[in-house]
Formats: sequence, structure tokens, C-alpha cells
Amino acid sequence: MAIKTVFTTGEAAKICKVSQQTIIRCFDTGQLKGFRVPGSRFRRIPRDQLFIFMRENGIPTDALESGKRKILLVDDDVDIVSLIEDVLNRDGRFEVRAVNNGFDAGMMVKEYHPDLIVLDVMLPDINGKEVCQRVRSNKSMDDVRIICISGMVEEYKIKDLLESGANDFMQKPFDVDKLLEKICSHLDMESLRR
Repeated sequence: MAIKTVFTTGEAAKICKVSQQTIIRCFDTGQLKGFRVPGSRFRRIPRDQLFIFMRENGIPTDALESGKRKILLVDDDVDIVSLIEDVLNRDGRFEVRAVNNGFDAGMMVKEYHPDLIVLDVMLPDINGKEVCQRVRSNKSMDDVRIICISGMVEEYKIKDLLESGANDFMQKPFDVDKLLEKICSHLDMESLRR
């Protein structure tokens, strides 16, 4: 299993449950060791340095231990869910949970706090737009990324979803590897080309 060895400031912030500004400040003052990506302003923090920083500051290191990004799949189509789960599990960097309706999605988002939601727009109970709005109305969910998937293609509906808080949209049927690439890019992860 590929364990992440280098983190962005955003990822480090999430693992330490502090703001990204705090991580940047600690990096810039040298409390948190790391390096800058040559030719850019991006800061990167090696896993071992983040571990030391967390221990020194009394931050529980279990989030670093698992190191997996949490994905919530919301779709009532069992085949699609198992297809996506399969690809994410094979990748090895994700922890995946799945629910098949909007109500459960709402409950699960609160307790599981996923990094990213893959959301089918046409759910049996409430539509995806409503799920987006509910997630976005909760301040503690600001960092949750949402990729909507649907067979519908009306431009105005897609625009509507994006305005309701979705970060991206994919039309069904889609290539699961493409979805994985999108997930990686939204979570600022390297995409592992097989």
C-alpha cells in the first residue's frame, strides 16, 4: 500500500486539525521542517517531520498513521458503487464508505467527515443539489470536496449543481479511472497512473 510520504500544507493542516495558516506559520518559523518545491512557492512537509511536529505539539498521530483519505460514495446504483469502491480500494490510499440515499448521506457526512463525496444527483429521496446545499450550509464542512455524477446533461442543471456547492461534475457513464484522476486532483494528491 502506498503510504503518503510528503504532504501539502493543506493536507498537514487537515491531519493536525488546525488551519492551513497555522501550518504555514509553523513552516515559515521553522517549527515544522519541510522544503519548498523548486521554482515555486509551494511548501511540502515530509511525513517523518510532520510526525515529529505532531508529537512535540501533543497532536494525536492516529490521523497520520492511517493516512488514508476518506471518500463517501452516495449512489443507489449498487453496480456503480462497487465499481468505484473497487478502483479506490485497489489504489490503496482511500478509505471508502457508501450510502444509497440522500438522508443517509446527510448523517454520514456529519459523523464520517469525508475528504470528498462522490454524489449521484438522482437519489431516491432527495436530490443531489439538496445534499450539496446541506453540506455547504455547515461551516465545518468547508473543506469537503463534492464530485456530482449523473446521466443528465442539461447545462443549466449542471451549473445549478456547481452553484449549490459541487466542485465538479461527471456525466454517467464515465471512465472510473478518470473519476480517480479527478478525485486525486481535488484532494491535491498525485494521481497514480497504472
